[in-house]
Amino acid sequence: MNINYEFETIAAIATPLGMGGVGIVRVSGEKAFDIVQNIFQGKNFVPGKICHGWITENGKKIDEVVVLPFKSPYSYTGEDVVEIQGHGGLKVVNKILELVLKHGARMAQKGEFTKRAFLNHKMDLSQAEAVLDLIHAKTDNFAQKSANNLSGALTVETNKIKQNIFDLMSRIIVAVDFPEDVEEPSYGYLKEQIACNLKRIEKILEGAKNSNIMRQGIKIAIAGCPNAGKSSLFNTLLNLERAIVTEIPGTTRDIIQETLDIGGIPVTLIDTAGIRDDAEIDKVEAIGIDYTKKCVIEADLILFLFDSSAGMTENDKKIFEIIKEKPYIKIASKADIAAQKSEDALYISSKSGENINELKKRIREIVLDKNSVESDFTTNKRQEECLLNARQSLEKALQAAENGEIQDLISIDIKSALIALGEVTGEVITDDILNNIFDNFCIGK
Repeated sequence: MNINYEFETIAAIATPLGMGGVGIVRVSGEKAFDIVQNIFQGKNFVPGKICHGWITENGKKIDEVVVLPFKSPYSYTGEDVVEIQGHGGLKVVNKILELVLKHGARMAQKGEFTKRAFLNHKMDLSQAEAVLDLIHAKTDNFAQKSANNLSGALTVETNKIKQNIFDLMSRIIVAVDFPEDVEEPSYGYLKEQIACNLKRIEKILEGAKNSNIMRQGIKIAIAGCPNAGKSSLFNTLLNLERAIVTEIPGTTRDIIQETLDIGGIPVTLIDTAGIRDDAEIDKVEAIGIDYTKKCVIEADLILFLFDSSAGMTENDKKIFEIIKEKPYIKIASKADIAAQKSEDALYISSKSGENINELKKRIREIVLDKNSVESDFTTNKRQEECLLNARQSLEKALQAAENGEIQDLISIDIKSALIALGEVTGEVITDDILNNIFDNFCIGK
């Protein structure tokens, strides 16, 4: 890692480009104050106080701004930081950034402000990753859990396990180094402590699958015959008149998709063309049906609809054969006019809203792991891998303790578990892993 390169003064636009009320240029590094003072005219430039004035170039006013100076270490990055808040036009914000770069800053890389916050010990790695999760959160539930991670919830739980393991390893090492003065802990004690920490790691891992689902979301395709009520259900779930609904078969000819929150799960809901074998279908509808079959293959869950007023037709049965190998919910639509009801389907009515909430409940039950433990924080794939490695090392240590092996050898596996847990918070990290994490951030964060 090039230390000089890392601590050059950096700058970037911290707000989305385009028209807006406010556009922010963020500057961080030891030259941040000097650079901004060279282009700012206004009241006294005092760290910790809001300054109002103008950004100028050669005496010419560029934009009226508010400047927020933060003195190291009391800033997001731990360095001297200045945020210039101007008007959110594309031209004006880029001009301010251009002037900042011209006076000695360099363009920040992806996630470099947060990376510096980590390097300057303003946050650990799990908190830095929580920043990314919070930015990209698709549901209120996941945003709340990401905020908990940002406040250190995962760190606190991981550190408790680390401390227990560290204390256990210390007892072994002291006994090995000073056998005449310190007695080795009993194997029963070793097994008890290792098993206890294994349970705590397992409890975190039990929520890992659901964390990934809430982060990435799922695809749900609505499939069935023409006029089965697919578009009506699509609109009802969205609470929006998004898809065209008519009594004419084949109205939906293309794939329509929208995102929504179902019980804290980010869902991409897909309305598909009705599948039918009919000599009267035209080329456009045929293409739409091909798209539908592709969507069925790629979807994580299928909502299979049939018209309850007509019952399961031969065409319905053919479609069911296509989707039955995938996770699905069998739905009888138009329940308000159903002639009779079958027990193997969920009867709904998009018109009256009958059983729509029950459908959402079933979607959540199918998608989320029923055996998972609800926690106040989330984990990502990298953190999950670290925890799995820690668990594997402790399982080896437990097996060795049960076999009565030399405690000095047992401590090696315990130390490996400690290192793996250190990777969760970034106490142990490589440059490659670090760069890979922050490459997923946007520039300006």
